[in-house]
Amino acid sequence: MAVNHYFQGGDGIGTDAEKRLHENLIIENLKIYGHAVYYLPRTLVNRDLILGEDSASRFDDSYLIEMYFETVEGFQGEQEIISKFGLEVREDTTFVVAKRRFMEQVEDPANLMVDGRPNEGDVIYYPLMNKFFEVAFVEDQEPFFQLGNLPVYKLRCKTFEYSSEEFNTGVSDIDTADDRKSLDTSLQHQFRLEDGTLNQSSYNGFLLLETGDKHGNPQYLINEDYDDTTTDGDAATSIQTKSVYADNLDLDTEAGFDTATVSDDILDFTEANPFGEVK
Repeated sequence: MAVNHYFQGGDGIGTDAEKRLHENLIIENLKIYGHAVYYLPRTLVNRDLILGEDSASRFDDSYLIEMYFETVEGFQGEQEIISKFGLEVREDTTFVVAKRRFMEQVEDPANLMVDGRPNEGDVIYYPLMNKFFEVAFVEDQEPFFQLGNLPVYKLRCKTFEYSSEEFNTGVSDIDTADDRKSLDTSLQHQFRLEDGTLNQSSYNGFLLLETGDKHGNPQYLINEDYDDTTTDGDAATSIQTKSVYADNLDLDTEAGFDTATVSDDILDFTEANPFGEVK
């Protein structure tokens, strides 16, 4: 044997008992110096096989687990920058989680897209900051084979950019995120069954029509008074006014298109003079 068999068996230094002790010490340190976070596996609803994304994905489960916030001196990344799209917050960080604890708390009960490890695209909710982070990359070889073992995952995360995903985890602090930020106004007009659950395969939890659309997708039962342009007093609930970045109504007012008369319009698109100015 090329290596000293008194110290190792050919697959790295340390015995199985020493590796187990090393892993136990790591888990104990994570429980002492780490933070309680919620791991949210992403559920794909209608994946675009060309672009590789799913704009209708949702989060149905949450798993409480301890993780170490590695960037203790602050966030990494570009942080607050001004781009051509306006102010963007790009705060990156790294969470450290023990592999054994992830298997016990998340892998066994959860239905992950890729089994056996954390998935890119999943979300971590950090209650201390009331902030969501999206897993961008999973590093599983750092530290590199200490005692011939790889006991932790390092989750490289970025600030989660919400795009009207549904949260039905049963944790109120998490589930209210889509109520506060979602632009999908139809969520306010859906009926829920008494159990209030949503099953991925059978779509239980909502009142559905007996037949789906021509593509086979389920059809929801919506309140008859549902109107995307209805107003509540002076405050419209449409997407145009709910989004702070929508300038549609302001542009219409400046152009004079929100009045019945055409005399105050910028251009006179009539049949006689379609490209001329108002005389």
